[in-house]
Amino acid sequence: MNLLHISDMHFGPRHWLGNSELLLEKLNSYAVDIVINTGDNTTDALENEFEAAGSFLRSIDCQHIVSIPGNHDKRNMRSADYFRQYIDDVEVIRPLNRNNCRKNNMFLDGNTNGIKEHFTDINFLKNITIDGESVLIVCLDSNELYEDNGFVDREMLSTLSHAISKTIYDRIILLNHHSILDTDSDPLFNSRIVVEFVREHNIEHVFCGHTHQLSVMRSTDLYHKHSFTQYKNGSLSSTNTPNDTNMFLYYKDFGTEAMNIYVVRAIIEDECLKFKEEIIATN
Repeated sequence: MNLLHISDMHFGPRHWLGNSELLLEKLNSYAVDIVINTGDNTTDALENEFEAAGSFLRSIDCQHIVSIPGNHDKRNMRSADYFRQYIDDVEVIRPLNRNNCRKNNMFLDGNTNGIKEHFTDINFLKNITIDGESVLIVCLDSNELYEDNGFVDREMLSTLSHAISKTIYDRIILLNHHSILDTDSDPLFNSRIVVEFVREHNIEHVFCGHTHQLSVMRSTDLYHKHSFTQYKNGSLSSTNTPNDTNMFLYYKDFGTEAMNIYVVRAIIEDECLKFKEEIIATN
């Protein structure tokens, strides 16, 4: 099984103005079973930004594309509507007990006009079968409306656990926008409870973005005898080119001893888009 991991496209003012066809041509040159998109599809969560991001994603040649929101995608009270209209009309999982939820602006006032979805969190499961193996992708919304810092609602974790317990799968992975192992100036404040969730469900692979910095980290809990690897991608927004963070990741033979991670950097030189590839051996 091969995975393609993209993140932080930032369509809008922070997205590059060059020819996206060249980038798509490169993305589509890899044999891919699942595309993972770990958020910040937009800059300011405007409708035209969601529309542009959705058009780009549909141009990737892959049957299974799984996208989650980032903090920039939740800067608009219509964010949930736009995400489901332009990115993916997913079946959002709602909390078992609304009264136990503590995330700010998780529910908008029901009298707010012009909004279809008054529940702002976008948590869902996708069960995808590749070569006879079912992969359960747990998509966790670590973002809070109007905020850049991350926060995960404990009630939503309990609800996701309940949903997972009713699902049959061979392998399970987690997608969330904010890192749970390292941090930046806009961190996930309660990452500890997500790490506990990862351990509870024996999740060995976690994918994220947010910081625009490449990082592949393995965490081992000696007491609980559990290990997982976090794959943190850079950005597909060329405004960060001077920092050498424009990239996507390709995981060949994912989850096997033969797995290699291809770091494909996008470089703009003399108004031309070029690519530089390096391989991270995981064993």
